[in-house]
Amino acid sequence: MTQHDQQIRALCRALLDAKKTIATAESCTGGGIAKALTELPGSSAVFLGGAVTYTDGMKKTLLGVPQELLDAHTAVSAPCAKAMAEGIRERTGASLAVSATGYAGPGGGTEKDPVGTVYIGIASPRACFAERFSAPTDATRTEIREAVILRALALLLREAEALSEP
Repeated sequence: MTQHDQQIRALCRALLDAKKTIATAESCTGGGIAKALTELPGSSAVFLGGAVTYTDGMKKTLLGVPQELLDAHTAVSAPCAKAMAEGIRERTGASLAVSATGYAGPGGGTEKDPVGTVYIGIASPRACFAERFSAPTDATRTEIREAVILRALALLLREAEALSEP
């Protein structure tokens, strides 16, 4: 059993126990988090769906990310990741949502946020937050995306467990 499989099983179990659902809003991971979540048979009991919003226009149209936020912070930022997670949660009615936005490379990046920087957003009834993830500088695009997916699953599991606490 892979690390993905273990995390997904634990996450689905926590969501089922808490009677909660999940949705995804992804950019640089290109639907990889949703794909990972749907690898487990029966995941439809907790996974409602997701959106791959690669452009700013799609982030605005599908997720409701305000243009003012994008202008002030860019799409690769904690505020954008939070807005993406909140937007997909509101639009799907999910209990819990995750987002990922960043630079998977090999191009892109800035001095502040070089290639390998990804912001992962989590929105739930309990909290809304974003974490800055930094991949090793020598990581490939595939390695960056895979590492982000694993980290997103870990954050989802932590939040799902917090939601199930009395």
